[in-house]
Amino acid sequence: MTHETPSGTAMRPVTAAKKLGIHLPATPQEFQDGAVTHAELRELQDNPPEWLQELRLHGPHPRAEVARKLGISVTALKNSGAAQVMTTDEIRSLLDDQPEWLRKARTTLAEQRGHAVGEGEGS
Repeated sequence: MTHETPSGTAMRPVTAAKKLGIHLPATPQEFQDGAVTHAELRELQDNPPEWLQELRLHGPHPRAEVARKLGISVTALKNSGAAQVMTTDEIRSLLDDQPEWLRKARTTLAEQRGHAVGEGEGS
């Protein structure tokens, strides 16, 4: 990470975290404190360090990633009252024993995308 102000060649850590699909507060402090160049972002994507691999595998995951893993829209997640940031285990638990709001949100998104939600269709 460079410790310079984001510019045309560098982005803020929050932007880099969004592009990587990770929850910024769970990243190492040096990632949170520094600007990320496009080359550094490509390197993180192509050769993720251990901390990034762990975050992607176990979380905590940001809202957009939680919604994607649950198979629902971000709006449905916001409206559910459920946590906006979840670990992989928390997501798996919700998918294994789906509350009514999650079943409805998954069905709604599937219908919007033109797919029927079949019985037993899982994560």
